[in-house]
Amino acid sequence: MTSSASNEKHLAAAAAVSMIQDGMVIGLGSGSTSAIAIELIGERVRSGLQIVGVPTSTASEELARKASIPLTTLDESPEIDITIDGADRFNDQLDLIKGGGGALLREKIVAAASKQLTIITDSQKRSNPLHGFPVPVEVVPFGLKPLMKRFAALQLSPCLRMQADDDSKPFVTDENNFIVDLQLSQIDAPLELQSLLTFPGIVEHGLFLGMASFVLMGDGAEVKRFDRN
Repeated sequence: MTSSASNEKHLAAAAAVSMIQDGMVIGLGSGSTSAIAIELIGERVRSGLQIVGVPTSTASEELARKASIPLTTLDESPEIDITIDGADRFNDQLDLIKGGGGALLREKIVAAASKQLTIITDSQKRSNPLHGFPVPVEVVPFGLKPLMKRFAALQLSPCLRMQADDDSKPFVTDENNFIVDLQLSQIDAPLELQSLLTFPGIVEHGLFLGMASFVLMGDGAEVKRFDRN
C-alpha cells in the first residue's frame, strides 16, 4: 500500500467515525480501511463515547476487543444505526464489489440490518465500470465442483481462492465455506451478473447493489462524498 493510499483511507475513516453519536449500534466492517475506522472508534470510546459494535468478522472482532469497543450481537441488537465498511471497488451508482478479505457473508448480513451503510475507501477503489477486482462468491464445499462447472460454462472465469500461506489448501471463511473468485475483465451490467449467482450451493456473493447509503473516498488531502444517483 502506498503512503498516499494509506493517508486517503485514514481521511475517509475519520470522516465516517466523526458521524457516530452516543447510544448508537455500529456495524464494524472488515478489511484494512475498516481496521483504521475501528482504531479511531476505539479512541473515541476511550474518550467517553457510549456505543456498542457488531463486528463483521472474527478479525474485526479481535481488533474491536483490542480497541476496547463494547460488543454486541445481532441477536441482542438486530437493528444497526450505522455500519462503516470498506469496498474493493465501487462505481458512481454505488454498486460495490466486496469480499476481498473473505468476510462478504457477515458483511452483507450486517449491512442489510443497518439503517445506514457508510463505505470508506481510497481513490484507487473508484471504478467505472466496475473492474480490476474479482467478484467473490461464497460456496458450500459440498457443491464446489458442480458450481465451478456452471461458472465456467457461463464464462465467468472461476478460480478457487487458496490460503495465503498455503496455496495447496482452499481459503475457508468464518462460516467454514469456500470462496470462488470470478475473474472478470469488467462488469457492465452488475444486476445481470447478480441474477446468475443463484445456483444451489451459493451462500452469498460480493456484489453489494443498492445497499450503500453513500461513499466517503479519500482523494489526496480531501474527502469526497458520493451519494446515490
